[in-house]
Amino acid sequence: AVVSTQSTGICEDVQGKYCYTNFHGMDMTRDKLCSLVRKWQTLIEAHVDVKTTDGYLLRVFCMGFTKKLPKQIKKTAYAQSSQVRAIRKKMMDIMTKQVAGEDLKALVLKLIPDSIGKD
Repeated sequence: AVVSTQSTGICEDVQGKYCYTNFHGMDMTRDKLCSLVRKWQTLIEAHVDVKTTDGYLLRVFCMGFTKKLPKQIKKTAYAQSSQVRAIRKKMMDIMTKQVAGEDLKALVLKLIPDSIGKD
Protein backbone atom coordinates (compact mmCIF):
# COMPACT_ATOMS: atom_id res chain seq x y z
CA ALA A 1 0.00 0.00 0.00
CA VAL A 2 1.27 3.47 -0.89
CA VAL A 3 1.22 5.82 2.09
CA SER A 4 0.90 9.50 1.22
CA THR A 5 0.70 10.93 4.75
CA GLN A 6 3.04 11.02 7.71
CA SER A 7 1.81 11.10 11.30
CA THR A 8 3.97 12.39 14.14
CA GLY A 9 3.62 12.12 17.89
CA ILE A 10 5.23 13.42 21.07
CA CYS A 11 6.38 10.91 23.64
CA GLU A 12 4.23 11.35 26.74
CA ASP A 13 5.33 8.41 28.91
CA VAL A 14 8.00 5.69 28.83
CA GLN A 15 7.27 2.33 30.45
CA GLY A 16 9.95 -0.28 29.95
CA LYS A 17 10.77 -0.45 26.25
CA TYR A 18 7.49 1.20 25.17
CA CYS A 19 7.05 4.91 24.47
CA TYR A 20 3.45 6.12 24.66
CA THR A 21 2.83 9.02 22.30
CA ASN A 22 0.14 11.62 21.81
CA PHE A 23 -0.95 12.89 18.39
CA HIS A 24 1.18 15.84 17.29
CA GLY A 25 0.57 16.26 13.58
CA MET A 26 -0.17 14.79 10.20
CA ASP A 27 1.40 15.90 6.94
CA MET A 28 1.48 14.89 3.30
CA THR A 29 4.68 13.39 1.96
CA ARG A 30 6.71 15.52 -0.43
CA ASP A 31 6.29 13.22 -3.43
CA LYS A 32 2.49 13.20 -3.04
CA LEU A 33 2.45 17.00 -2.72
CA CYS A 34 4.64 17.43 -5.80
CA SER A 35 2.42 15.09 -7.81
CA LEU A 36 -0.64 17.24 -7.07
CA VAL A 37 0.79 20.66 -7.94
CA ARG A 38 0.81 21.31 -11.69
CA LYS A 39 1.07 24.18 -14.12
CA TRP A 40 -1.98 25.77 -15.78
CA GLN A 41 -4.25 25.50 -12.75
CA THR A 42 -4.96 27.58 -9.65
CA LEU A 43 -3.80 26.41 -6.22
CA ILE A 44 -6.18 27.40 -3.41
CA GLU A 45 -4.97 27.04 0.18
CA ALA A 46 -6.87 27.62 3.41
CA HIS A 47 -6.31 27.09 7.11
CA VAL A 48 -8.50 27.39 10.18
CA ASP A 49 -8.00 27.12 13.97
CA VAL A 50 -10.69 24.89 15.47
CA LYS A 51 -11.27 23.46 18.93
CA THR A 52 -12.33 19.80 19.10
CA THR A 53 -15.03 18.54 21.47
CA ASP A 54 -12.38 17.24 23.91
CA GLY A 55 -10.63 20.63 24.12
CA TYR A 56 -7.69 20.32 21.70
CA LEU A 57 -7.00 23.38 19.56
CA LEU A 58 -5.98 22.30 16.03
CA ARG A 59 -4.81 24.26 13.02
CA VAL A 60 -6.13 22.44 9.97
CA PHE A 61 -4.77 23.13 6.48
CA CYS A 62 -6.43 22.37 3.17
CA MET A 63 -5.38 22.54 -0.47
CA GLY A 64 -7.61 22.68 -3.51
CA PHE A 65 -7.00 22.90 -7.24
CA THR A 66 -9.00 24.00 -10.23
CA LYS A 67 -9.43 21.54 -13.08
CA LYS A 68 -10.42 21.72 -16.71
CA LEU A 69 -14.04 21.08 -17.62
CA PRO A 70 -14.89 18.16 -19.90
CA LYS A 71 -14.38 19.08 -23.56
CA GLN A 72 -12.58 22.30 -22.57
CA ILE A 73 -10.31 23.56 -25.33
CA LYS A 74 -8.52 26.33 -23.43
CA LYS A 75 -5.14 25.24 -22.03
CA THR A 76 -5.47 26.92 -18.62
CA ALA A 77 -7.98 26.39 -15.83
CA TYR A 78 -7.39 29.48 -13.73
CA ALA A 79 -9.88 30.88 -11.20
CA GLN A 80 -10.61 34.57 -10.72
CA SER A 81 -9.68 36.09 -7.35
CA SER A 82 -13.34 36.43 -6.32
CA GLN A 83 -13.86 32.73 -7.12
CA VAL A 84 -10.75 31.85 -5.10
CA ARG A 85 -12.11 33.80 -2.11
CA ALA A 86 -15.50 32.06 -2.37
CA ILE A 87 -13.90 28.61 -2.65
CA ARG A 88 -11.57 29.35 0.28
CA LYS A 89 -14.54 30.45 2.43
CA LYS A 90 -16.40 27.22 1.57
CA MET A 91 -13.29 25.17 2.42
CA MET A 92 -12.97 26.91 5.80
CA ASP A 93 -16.67 26.32 6.58
CA ILE A 94 -16.38 22.60 5.79
CA MET A 95 -13.21 22.22 7.87
CA THR A 96 -14.77 24.04 10.84
CA LYS A 97 -17.95 21.98 10.67
CA GLN A 98 -16.13 18.64 10.36
CA VAL A 99 -13.53 19.26 13.09
CA ALA A 100 -15.68 21.03 15.70
CA GLY A 101 -18.08 18.10 15.98
CA GLU A 102 -15.43 15.43 16.67
CA ASP A 103 -12.98 14.50 19.39
CA LEU A 104 -9.29 14.13 18.52
CA LYS A 105 -9.28 10.33 18.20
CA ALA A 106 -12.29 10.26 15.85
CA LEU A 107 -10.86 13.15 13.83
CA VAL A 108 -7.54 11.35 13.22
CA LEU A 109 -9.45 8.27 12.08
CA LYS A 110 -11.50 10.50 9.76
CA LEU A 111 -8.38 12.19 8.32
CA ILE A 112 -6.51 8.97 7.52
CA PRO A 113 -8.80 7.78 4.65
CA ASP A 114 -9.24 11.40 3.48
CA SER A 115 -13.04 11.31 3.75
CA ILE A 116 -13.29 15.07 4.42
CA GLY A 117 -11.51 15.83 1.14
CA LYS A 118 -14.35 14.29 -0.84
CA ASP A 119 -16.65 17.15 0.31
